[in-house]
Amino acid sequence: MFEVAIHPPRRRFVCRTLSLAVCLSLAGCAPASQPVSPGGESPGAVQTVVASGEDRAAVAGEGFMNARERMVTDQIEGRGVDDPAVLVAMRAVPRHRFVPDEFLDQAYADHPLPIGYGQTISQPYIVALMTEALRLKPGEHVLEIGTGSGYQAAILAELGVDTYTIEIIPELAQQAEARLAELGYSDVHVRQADGYFGWEENAPFDAIIVTAAPDHLPQPLANQLANGGRLIIPIGPPGAVQSLWLFEKLDGQLQASNLGEVVFVPFTRSGGQ
Repeated sequence: MFEVAIHPPRRRFVCRTLSLAVCLSLAGCAPASQPVSPGGESPGAVQTVVASGEDRAAVAGEGFMNARERMVTDQIEGRGVDDPAVLVAMRAVPRHRFVPDEFLDQAYADHPLPIGYGQTISQPYIVALMTEALRLKPGEHVLEIGTGSGYQAAILAELGVDTYTIEIIPELAQQAEARLAELGYSDVHVRQADGYFGWEENAPFDAIIVTAAPDHLPQPLANQLANGGRLIIPIGPPGAVQSLWLFEKLDGQLQASNLGEVVFVPFTRSGGQ
């Protein structure tokens, strides 16, 4: 076990990474500076209307490009994320390619979206915030736990890191791997497995990002973090407010900083929650 030194919270926010129905039932679910409208979206959220799934490839790229630019400018830069490489990556990845057809009109809106199997694609802001907190450099060895749609893995790939990602749900793992390859991210390594145990044969990792909330820091992930490495993870009870923690391994010990309050989907294990 590692000795953990605790640092006080840097900021307070709540990301919206539950299903929309559950999220809207939670008080204080949106960032305090961004009130939620009755429809569940933040004021000014992008609405790009698409008639059917066949329009996915036919929609004019300029429409989605404009929506993506507004997403970055208003939702991400406007909330204080300022790492130039992260902003370039958020502008580069076509988020609409990672959402189901029925939600294309909300692909760049300020909230998460269902992707099936009880999972979601996270709110754009929280993707950018967690990515920025890792302070990634090109060529670093990075592990993601919770591939989902593959969107976060694509952001990591745009940053030029060696990306490994684990998804426990077979269907999502297969879909994400195919989608990433189709979009040119064929160097992302996708594995279908229980992410609690990490990816030992490819450890150590310079950074680890976990996109679901366990009730404790999994020891295998701490063990697989390189000295000088960073690990970001939400920790807390399912269906309740959790804390977003940033761990750094220095001289073999973990230093922990509480980045604020979040609400994530539960961390799924092979034997259940």
